[in-house]
Amino acid sequence: MALSGQRIVIIGGSSGMGLATARAAAAAGAAVTIASSDQGRLKAALAQLPDTCEGAVVNTRDEADVAALFARVGELDHVVYTAGDTVRPQPLADLPLDAARELFEVRFWGAVATVKHAARRVRPGGSIVLTSGTVAVRPAPGTALAAGAAAATEGLTRGLAAELAPVRVNAVRPGAIRTPLWDPVPEPQRAALFATLADRTLTKSIGEADQIAAAHLYLMKNRFVTGTVLTVDGGAILAGS
Repeated sequence: MALSGQRIVIIGGSSGMGLATARAAAAAGAAVTIASSDQGRLKAALAQLPDTCEGAVVNTRDEADVAALFARVGELDHVVYTAGDTVRPQPLADLPLDAARELFEVRFWGAVATVKHAARRVRPGGSIVLTSGTVAVRPAPGTALAAGAAAATEGLTRGLAAELAPVRVNAVRPGAIRTPLWDPVPEPQRAALFATLADRTLTKSIGEADQIAAAHLYLMKNRFVTGTVLTVDGGAILAGS
């Protein structure tokens, strides 16, 4: 199998895109460690994965926690960072600065901590994959900080690709993907929202977590790709141009 014998760590691997990637990587022969901040979600995710997978509770806001994870895992081949929290649109003028800073903690600074402590353990031919979002290039009102965090992640990706070579560093830029992050939206409104978002794509569809997992596996396996931001959005950016 394509990833047979390889060790992969997925931060944010207990649900959504991360869990789909864990499932796909395990099916491709990898030994997978998933990390989550929530013990309950971690346990539920591991119940869906084969015995080649293990889990760890990690708070990405705590650098010591992240460092301990990679010290325990040791040498590895790939790291995928999909951790993120629910971000509700809110004008910058209405946000206290401390709350604004908090929006960067998991999505950006958690990724920085992960790369810092994982990179030196990545074996030759290995890679790191981060996560941004189409909001980086097509922000809407109230999403300025989310756009800033996503754009910062893309800049970080390019800088790290140069700094950490020959370790490869890439990012996936998802569009609207059906994941548990949408669960706080009540079902009738969620269905209407998905219909609206689907209509804004060229494929007239909402993305699925498995499609992001396929992008992650591509970036792991293709050793000639680094410093790349791979857009997986059903053509939403083009449709809105």
